[in-house]
Amino acid sequence: MTPYFPRQLRARVKKSIAQTTFLATTTLLLRSIAATAAPVEPDRAGIEFFEKKIRPLFLEHCYKCHSKDAEKVKGGLLLDTRDEMLKGGDTGPAIIAGDPEKSLLIKAVRYTDEDLQMPPRKSGGKLSEEQIADLEAWVKMGAPDPRTSEATVQKGPPLSDPEKVRHHWAFKPIRHPAPPAVNNKRWVKNPIDAFVLAKLESKGMLPSRQADKRTLIRRATFDLTGLPPTPQEVEDFLADNSPEAFTRVVDRLLGSPRYGERWGRHWLDVARYADTKGYVFEEERRYAYAYTYRDYVIRAFNEDLPFSRFVIEQLAADQLDLGDDKRPLAAMGFLTLGRRFLNNQPDIIDDRIDVVSRGLMGLTVTCARCHDHKYDPIPTQDYYSLYGVFASCNEPADKPLLGTASLPKAYNEYVIERKKREDELKDFRAAKEHEALSQLRQRTGDYLLAAFEAQRLNDNSKAEALARERKLDPGVVHRWVSRLDEWRKEHHPLFAPWFAFAGLPEKDFAERAKELAPKVAANQAADKPVNLLVAEAFAGEPPASMKEVADRYGKLFADADKRWQEHLDEQSKKSEGSDKVEALAALPDPNQEALRQILYADNSPAHPPAGEIHRLFDVPTSQKLRALQRKLEELDATHPGAPPKAMVLEDNSSPYNPHVFVRGNPNNPGPEVPREFLAVVAGANRKPFRKGSGRLELAQAIASRDNALTARVIVNRVWLHHFGAGLVRTPSDFGLRSDPPTHPELLDYLASYFIDEGWSLKKLHRLILLSNTYQQNNDGETRYAQIDPDNRLLWKMNRRRLDFEELRDSLLAISGKLDLTEGGHAVDIVGEASSARRAVYGFVERQNLPNLFRTFDFASPDTTSPQRFSTTVPQQALFLMNSPFVIQQAKNLAARAELKSCSRPEDRIRRLYEVAYQREPDRDELRLALRFVAAPPREPDETPDTPVWQYGYGEFDEAAKRVKEFHPLPHFTGSAWQGGEKLPDGQIGWVLLNATGGHPGNDPQHAAIRRWTAPRAGKLAINGTLRQENEAGDGVRGRIVSSRVGVVGEWTVHHAKELTAVEPVEVKPGDTIDFVVDCRSGPDSDSYSWAPTIKLTAPYPDGHAALTKTWDAKEDFSGPKEIPKPLDAWEKFAQVLLLSNELMFVD
Repeated sequence: MTPYFPRQLRARVKKSIAQTTFLATTTLLLRSIAATAAPVEPDRAGIEFFEKKIRPLFLEHCYKCHSKDAEKVKGGLLLDTRDEMLKGGDTGPAIIAGDPEKSLLIKAVRYTDEDLQMPPRKSGGKLSEEQIADLEAWVKMGAPDPRTSEATVQKGPPLSDPEKVRHHWAFKPIRHPAPPAVNNKRWVKNPIDAFVLAKLESKGMLPSRQADKRTLIRRATFDLTGLPPTPQEVEDFLADNSPEAFTRVVDRLLGSPRYGERWGRHWLDVARYADTKGYVFEEERRYAYAYTYRDYVIRAFNEDLPFSRFVIEQLAADQLDLGDDKRPLAAMGFLTLGRRFLNNQPDIIDDRIDVVSRGLMGLTVTCARCHDHKYDPIPTQDYYSLYGVFASCNEPADKPLLGTASLPKAYNEYVIERKKREDELKDFRAAKEHEALSQLRQRTGDYLLAAFEAQRLNDNSKAEALARERKLDPGVVHRWVSRLDEWRKEHHPLFAPWFAFAGLPEKDFAERAKELAPKVAANQAADKPVNLLVAEAFAGEPPASMKEVADRYGKLFADADKRWQEHLDEQSKKSEGSDKVEALAALPDPNQEALRQILYADNSPAHPPAGEIHRLFDVPTSQKLRALQRKLEELDATHPGAPPKAMVLEDNSSPYNPHVFVRGNPNNPGPEVPREFLAVVAGANRKPFRKGSGRLELAQAIASRDNALTARVIVNRVWLHHFGAGLVRTPSDFGLRSDPPTHPELLDYLASYFIDEGWSLKKLHRLILLSNTYQQNNDGETRYAQIDPDNRLLWKMNRRRLDFEELRDSLLAISGKLDLTEGGHAVDIVGEASSARRAVYGFVERQNLPNLFRTFDFASPDTTSPQRFSTTVPQQALFLMNSPFVIQQAKNLAARAELKSCSRPEDRIRRLYEVAYQREPDRDELRLALRFVAAPPREPDETPDTPVWQYGYGEFDEAAKRVKEFHPLPHFTGSAWQGGEKLPDGQIGWVLLNATGGHPGNDPQHAAIRRWTAPRAGKLAINGTLRQENEAGDGVRGRIVSSRVGVVGEWTVHHAKELTAVEPVEVKPGDTIDFVVDCRSGPDSDSYSWAPTIKLTAPYPDGHAALTKTWDAKEDFSGPKEIPKPLDAWEKFAQVLLLSNELMFVD
């Protein structure tokens, strides 16, 4: 609901009420962003994305045909430089920067056009969904690429020559410079001011005057706690005229629990914190214990844990002597809470290397994954040295406890339910493992033959293809190859005949076998005896091929296995009713026992390690196992009685000796490298890590006072969060391409002070906040803007807008509804029944980050983020104007007891200003506010608007190609719309719609229909994926049906998925778009997922710009909507105050 404002208020341009002209302002803002952006230089983040994601992809999949080094360039297309991609080949430009939908490269990799598919099927086929998404994201961000032309393509060694490295500021040891002499000594409160003032005076400039006391307490309170000061806190500070007044404010704020919540959130950006794993197919997507890392970080900041110790605990807390307090183990979530990349281990390790190197030291080490770093002194060998550290670790299934559950009764219920689910999973897995191993043993002959042929192929990829073609496990084939190679080295009673037959030439095998078989059967070599059963197998008709040899061996092994199972059954029967069970150690016949040992020994190729048996399962078994595991993890993540646990790493029993992966390909190992620290930091005398994986040694090297990077990086980030920009403007890149520090001596002074003061962040905050540099006003001399437009010299304080968490928490605090409960499981802060707890405790969904988070520049949890980028977009204004959350806070603010108790309107207005802005209104503001609250209310709309989304069922008319009838579903469960309380409903059947998909009804008359109604005219781009995963049944049919033009898309899926992209679709106000799903021939196993997005582009009447708005079926899903009660005058006025710039900006 948008409030009504009198013209006088909209016209006024003064202080807080003057900022409420947001309707007109928003319209202007919406129009201003429609112009096409001019080309810009690619930023470092874009270049990093290219180097990390796109260049390796081109190297592996594209350069064979589309590079100057290709034997024959296909289609005239070269991908060596950005210019060549923009130029394109025979069919036109390969990419249209910023527009994936118009880029031929994207069209080719999507495989949506039969005539344009790259890479071709014969060259490996379609890229993975993640690789395609990376290419789409890269093109969308403008296709950043450092190879702008052939001249810029790097030749020879990296730019980081030894001299340049030696003189680079970031790699030099930290000095402790003395504060410089200045003219205006009275302005210098501490050494920070001396360094800043010296620079200003050298340019003939002066610092700004000190900010007023209200501004100072507001600035400090937001900076240290992320919340506004209370009216009482402001009043107390204004009344304190002592020289130590502001010092007391800073000390109070640093001692507040709110400090850890604020600065912990800054660190969670660096740690790419999320409560989910990203896309994981059928696994449980939630991390059950992510919250324990978040709580650890907040506690560490509140307790002022030395930053060096903070670093070490996050990398290697499991290797420290922690005594009885095991809570620091939670610190290792820093490593384990990243994306899961469908459990691709090289990508998981790459993510960990990135968060450690960029997050802690400001080095882009992962750019050396496929080749030596193009700019910094980081060879590929150093990347894989760190790779070896993390590849030598694992995440234990049984995670260590951090304490006891806070709810004893709930804990007991949790233990009982978990035992039940564990047993269900264990019993099912044991039964399926027994079944799979039994089938594996029965096919021993087939594996022997495949191993023989694989050895002849001498090509791993062809051997793998051969195994898959015969429905054999490639890993087991490889194990047979390895064991046969070992057994071949000396006489083997079982396999000596096999090796003899395998050595016969293929072309005259049958003839030569006639001579060999009788010798094997005779078994007369006393010094090289053959197993009697093997010898007997080759008596009589000799084998005509190696397949026959394999079949005979297969029968021998099958007979031995059968005899073993019979013995086990006999033993089981004998032991029934008896307490004594006699262990059966071996088969009585030694020849059969020798065969059995080949199948059952610990190193048997027919007995894979426990961690590999799952590869033998068929698809339904794997799906069932994932479902049972998901039930277990879901319980850990959601049950109130689940005790806290730490998401740790632990070292493997034997460290991994890393090899360089040539071009980043794990299947193409190169030279071996030691596990050791980076040469550019460790120096020429570095030594390989010796203690296990090397994680603790790595942590100690990073946290060492001799490491010039770590302290500089963290003090620069602290400075950034206080001033809006760092002394180094590239906070996670201190390499050769980084911006040099604006004040290098100050940076070193702060770093050395930080280390000398015990790596104390609170002491560093105190030093900064008590400086005159921090306490400056934010206006300053206007002429200085011509000399230093970016304020690099710090001649004034930078103006700063509230970030997402500060804004949300401030609205709750001002309204009196902020819940200050600390710690525990993450809560929903964006849904209809959202929590009023601080945003730091909000649930962060990595794969589907809520639109609200993105709109307000929340840090991407996909990768480490040193700072957030502040944008101003129309969606922010639209949210603030129309959000039910903001409107509710306006109501809550107006209803605060201290406001309701005011008998006079003037007093109530004054109190509103004090609560919202921590000041009183001036005379004009008071006059306008009185006029506003006294204005007669606007007549409410006669009828409520039609909801954009509706949920129902109906029938599709095959002849008319339209939806014949639409009936709203009558019952909402809290998470789904359906026919009644139970499924199937007696009248409507199985029809169900939820946030992500649903289930169609029993017949075509009861198709599930998710309806979207156009609020205005425009053109639509519709995207989504229709997925039906069950093998049972015959799948579902999905249609997109426009009330204006009929069917615009139709798909049928069965145990598969289909992209459902349609554009453009023209709509007029009131038109409907129906997403119709029917059951085809019957409703068996027809659950599906389909949560489309709709992007509407609507021109303004003047034709100069266009409004775009996106609806997301999953994000927008909701239950019944109540017709909102119109705001009264005081609630509208409270909303005015909450939407003003004075509230949105720190000062």
